[in-house]
Parts: sequence; structure tokens; C-alpha cells
Amino acid sequence: MRSTKQPAQPTYPPAPDTRLRVDLPHETNTPLNTSEQPLVTTKINKQTRQLRHTRGWIRLSDGEEFRSPSKAAMVAVGNGTFDGWEAWQVDDGRYLTQVRQELLDRAAEEAEEAEEADHTALEKEQQQTSVSPRERHARLKEARESAETGRPLSLSVQELLAWWGATGRGVVNDQIEAELANHSLITSPEFDKVSLTATVRLVKAAEEQTEDIPLAGSPVTAAAPAGVSEELDSRETGLTVGTLPSALAGVVSVKPTATFEEVTTLMVLHDFSQLPVLAGPHNLRGSVSWKSIARARHAAPGAHLSQAIVDAGDVRYDHDLIDVLPTLVEHDFVLVRDQHNAIAGIVTAADVAQAYGELAGHFLLIGEMDRRLRQVIAGAFTLPEVTGLCDPAGERITSFGDMTIGDYQRVLENPGLWEQLGWPLDRKVFVARLEEIRRIRNNVMHFNSSDPLPKTDVDKIRHLNKLLREYGE
Repeated sequence: MRSTKQPAQPTYPPAPDTRLRVDLPHETNTPLNTSEQPLVTTKINKQTRQLRHTRGWIRLSDGEEFRSPSKAAMVAVGNGTFDGWEAWQVDDGRYLTQVRQELLDRAAEEAEEAEEADHTALEKEQQQTSVSPRERHARLKEARESAETGRPLSLSVQELLAWWGATGRGVVNDQIEAELANHSLITSPEFDKVSLTATVRLVKAAEEQTEDIPLAGSPVTAAAPAGVSEELDSRETGLTVGTLPSALAGVVSVKPTATFEEVTTLMVLHDFSQLPVLAGPHNLRGSVSWKSIARARHAAPGAHLSQAIVDAGDVRYDHDLIDVLPTLVEHDFVLVRDQHNAIAGIVTAADVAQAYGELAGHFLLIGEMDRRLRQVIAGAFTLPEVTGLCDPAGERITSFGDMTIGDYQRVLENPGLWEQLGWPLDRKVFVARLEEIRRIRNNVMHFNSSDPLPKTDVDKIRHLNKLLREYGE
């Protein structure tokens, strides 16, 4: 493999040892050259290097390891900026990006075949709401081509998630980012930092944003090898300012030269308590409110608007929401800057209260479901009947309060115990719904997503609780 893009007048590093090792993900099982021996010879700055591939990391001769061919090339050369996918060639003339694309094409085909053969009936039903791996791969290829020509694809976060069959963000985030990265794409703004209805663009990742892109293949979770020079980022899901719908929904503002009449008219028409004062989309001068106007005019009846302008807090859309709470307590609102650092929205204390209220509501619904299922089982069966199915070794369940939702499901799917329960309902249909709700419940209770539950999921829990109230009392 050789680098065809070098910085002007590079300073070459000493090269007493010029070995370089590249590892591809296990899933590919394909060397970068066309022979069976996964070893290719490459030249960078007239120095010979060799590469081997097995697991997704690039190892330099000194033991330093990278997940990015771009950074590996930069370090190997000594300076300059590289797109490693475009800079390296294998001996048959193909660029690394071409090799990666061939592997991705093959992986999409294999994933399609595996999904068709391996899905349960429930998973096949859920899969109907997403696109197939082959179709998703084709869409990502098309999005990459559009990004390269300066016409990036725009879509809502909900539409993007639907490509992976998801309705909310959480554990699916890593897969989405990995597949986007395989096509050198990112979203702008970041899809996991804005609301579900926000619009994002699929753009080509900048050089500094591609340093941790895996070489190819399906997303893998592997521990960093010993001696690795790059830290693995741990994914944390939580509410950011941008996840609130109003954060990037636009903002009504006035210029510093506005009059009191213009300000009060806008505030009355929109039922606002305050307005930001902007000298341009990036230039925040402060804000005016009913309180600041009253104080300015009380102090000087002939005051100008500039005398009513007070400081206003502003944060980026990807800022953690919990860290903004002190500002909201003091000012009742905070202005939000988008990925271009422009003022793009406003978040109020009422917006935050609603967001946290929705999350709390989910926990209350799930708590009611758990209590009612436990009451039904405790009222219909003995503890030995339950432990015989769920904990035959007697190591975990000493009372009905020790049961999990999986235990509830195990008891109720038992034909004999279901008949003993005496409900005039279909056992298989009931247990299938309970399985759906178990997955929903686990996502919520394990904090796998920062998004509110979709209305369909909330309704499923509400309807189950209603059934339990009717039949379980």
C-alpha cells in the first residue's frame, strides 16, 4: 500500500524500523490485497512498510495503535493532514476507500441473508418498520455521493432512526454512528443532541472527526489493545439542551435599535415574557423582558430600549441540560446556539419542567404495571409454584417482591398456571404483549434512551394497566 497524497515539503521521520500493522474487523475476513496472504508492501516517503489485517486497529512499529488510517498515515509520514481512505493504495492500485466499499457491499449482502434466516416472528414484524441492510447500505452510499458534491441529504432525526428500525435513541446510537462512519459520514447537527423532529444533514466527516472510524465491517465492540494511544469514548445518553423541541426551532428577536413599541407588540402577539436582542445571528447583545422594561421606564420615563437590555445566558445545543438548570432558575430562560454558533432557539423553565415531567411519567406507569402484575401473581399462586419455575435453586426469590418482569412473564406463559389464573383471555396474545412491554420497560429503567417514549409504547403500558385493574382486582 502507498500514500499518494503527501504534504508539501514533508519532514521525514527516522526509519530504522518501518513496519506497520493494520487490523480489520473479524467480520470481513478479507485481506486488502487479492492474494490469500494478508500482507501487502507499501511505500511512504520512500520507506517500505508492511500491513496485516485481522481486527480493526493500525499498529505502528513502535507499538502505537490507531483506529484511523488518516492518523496512522500522518504519524507515519511525520506531519501533514491526510484522508487515510483516499491516501493509501494497495499494490493492485485500489485505494483503501475502494477496498472498504467492496467489503461494505459484501457485508450488506451477508447481513441481509442472515436477517432473513435468523429473525423471530416478533423481530420480523418489527423489521417491517425499518429498511433492509441492503437498502440502508444503498441509501448511505447515495448520501455519501451527495455529500461529496456539496448537496448533503437532509432528513429528520425520526426518519434517520427509522432506517435502523428505531423510534428513539439509545443503544442503537453506536450502530448508527458506526455505519455512518463506514461511509465517512456524520450528521450535522449531531442526531443524538437534538430533538426527534429536528432536521439533520448527512455530511462528509472532517479529517479530525474521522480519526476514530473503524476500517470496515459491522459495528464491533472491542477492548482497546494494550499500548493504544487513543482513548475509547464511553457513550452516555442523557438530555441535552438540543433535545428540547424549542431549542433549535427558531427565535423571535429584536435589534438593539428597536423601540419599546416594537418590543411590546411582539411580546403581546406571541405571548412572550422576554425577547433576545441580536445585532446579527451570532451577536447576542442581551434580552428585554416585561420586568426590565418596567424598571427602565420607572427609572427614566424617557428611556430608550438600550436601557432595558439585560444580560442573557446562552449555551450550545449539545450542552447537558442538567447543567443549565441554575441559569434557568435565575433567568427563567436560556438562548441556544446551533452547530454554527448562531442563536437558533430558546429554552424556558416551563420547557424543562415538561421534559422531566414526561420522563417521570414513564417511570410511574411502569411502576404501576410492576405492582399490579406482582399483586396478580401473589394472589393467584403460592411462592413455591413461582420459585419452581423461576428460581428452582432457591438462590434469588425469597418473596414475591424479589420477582422481575421476566419472572412475571415466565409464570404467566406457563399453560397450567394460566389456566389456574382463570382469565377468559388468550394466553399467547397476552404474553406476546407482555414481551413487548418488557423490552420497553428495560429501555426506560436502564436509561438506554434520553427520548420520551413514543405514544404507541405509552398506550401499550396504559392499556395493560387498565386490563390488570379490571381482571386483577
